Amino acid sequence: MFARIHGNIIATIAFVLWGLLPLYFQFLPQADTNELIAMRIIFSVPLMLLILKCLKIPSLSFSLAMKNKQSLCLCFLAGILNCVSLYAFTWAITNDKVLAASLGYFINPLFSIAFGVLFLKDRLTWAQKMAVILAVCGIGYQVYFYGELPWLSLVMGSFFALYGLTKKFIRFDSLTSMSVEVTLLMPFALGYVLLGYLNQSSTVLAGDMATFWLYAGAAPVTLLPLVFFALAVERTTLTMIGLTQYIEPSLQFLLAVCIFGEVLDQVKVVSFSFIWLGLILCTLEVLLLSKLAWRRA
Repeated sequence: MFARIHGNIIATIAFVLWGLLPLYFQFLPQADTNELIAMRIIFSVPLMLLILKCLKIPSLSFSLAMKNKQSLCLCFLAGILNCVSLYAFTWAITNDKVLAASLGYFINPLFSIAFGVLFLKDRLTWAQKMAVILAVCGIGYQVYFYGELPWLSLVMGSFFALYGLTKKFIRFDSLTSMSVEVTLLMPFALGYVLLGYLNQSSTVLAGDMATFWLYAGAAPVTLLPLVFFALAVERTTLTMIGLTQYIEPSLQFLLAVCIFGEVLDQVKVVSFSFIWLGLILCTLEVLLLSKLAWRRA
């Protein structure tokens, strides 16, 4: 029981950190997103090695990793998928689009449900079916009034769900997998930063030290929530993970409206309401099933 409570606390910390990320990136308005992602990858490698050492998790040698080429390729694919989602998220919160980031993570669980049905042969419950239908209605409402899809939110939500789906087929543990992901991407990140330096188009290398360390700081502020999340998954139930994950987009929503002054017009209110209703139905269903299972036990 204590281990489970401990896991719930770790999960809460993870999603609170994710939810507060916009506060850090406000110091990098109009940042070069490409360089920001590249610096994040470069500094993530030593940081992950340090985390593995602190948690006393054996470092995975490349010779051992190469023996499992399928998982190695999946780690590379997972790294790319995470980068795409993180790119959309980073661009959103450095360009005054925190509401779009919030919407992306609100609809992420619904993409996960859909991918589970398509690729893992999961069967939807009544509440999950309603949640998907309501999400489609909410997005359709935005399309009708704005004349375009909320692409930024859809890219964030779908690619992070694909990242989670890919991780299910990787045989390494979560933290080792994260280490392999950033290590495989580091040569590309280094190449991009070096090319920018040679072309004299680099923002981070041409700027002052404060800018450099703000870019480099993207590594710990985005990695630590992932590390806490990985630790929480091992110590608590997926039900609690599912419930606590809504802390993140909720905090981002509040930051967007209350602190960053983004406009919450009628269209967004209606669209979010459809999605919130679906998530409430799923949450109530999970709580009810958990209560019934506890009584039977």
